[in-house]
Amino acid sequence: MIKQAIIPLAGLGTRLLPLTSVFPKELLPINGKPGIEYILDECIEAGVSEIIFIISKKKEMIKKYFNNDNFYKSIIKKKKDPRIIKEYKKILFFRKKIKFVYQNKPMGTGDAVLKTKKFIKNDYFLMLLPDDLIMKKNCSKDMIKIHKKLKGSVMASMKVKKNNVDRWGIYSIKKNIDKLNFKIADVIEKPNTKDAPSNNAVIGRYILSKKIFHYLNNQKKGKGGEFHITDAIRRMILDQHLFIGHKFRGNYLDCGSLKGYIKSGIEISKLWKFVL
Repeated sequence: MIKQAIIPLAGLGTRLLPLTSVFPKELLPINGKPGIEYILDECIEAGVSEIIFIISKKKEMIKKYFNNDNFYKSIIKKKKDPRIIKEYKKILFFRKKIKFVYQNKPMGTGDAVLKTKKFIKNDYFLMLLPDDLIMKKNCSKDMIKIHKKLKGSVMASMKVKKNNVDRWGIYSIKKNIDKLNFKIADVIEKPNTKDAPSNNAVIGRYILSKKIFHYLNNQKKGKGGEFHITDAIRRMILDQHLFIGHKFRGNYLDCGSLKGYIKSGIEISKLWKFVL
């Protein structure tokens, strides 16, 4: 069973400047609640019982958000507002499931994952990237079902425009399993258009074997001088580890850029009517 999830949160959020100059992007409100809570809701619904946040000292505000008891208690004591009480109970519920790990120097997703090594208990774990929201369907829940059936690592997938492949990890297909799932033959981190094996992109949902820590321990820096999780995955695939691509159902939203963040709020407001 997949009972642990890790969420890298130490990134600088430069695509969302100036909003992120003092405020973590994960706490920016999207239709009335912080973006990170959509990710937490997905984890809880998928059956995850422990969530590891990878933050930096510059992101201490995230930790404070989930540990601001004195503030809530003083407000509740004065107002006894049912909405505020409900929000506080929700935060307490999340807090029981969250563990914090630090990555003080942003050295890429591979380095972030490696920081969690001593905390991962089972053979497989879930990783979610908070910039990527998938609405209407629970992608993580669907991927866990696939993992249970096929006993391998799973990555969420969608087609992207060919002139945008240099933003993503791009993979080639070895064999189709069914309409939504296939075995991955290779994956390349942010290739140029000429070198991209396809326009099939890895989206920010992964089920990974803890064996990946061995590969990360012996990994060289990749593009941009960072340690990319995609490079470790590629080496695992070449060593015949099974990686399954999953064409997720649901609406994909990129809330990690200013344009995408604005669009995410509009699209989510169409799905759920926010009530004050």
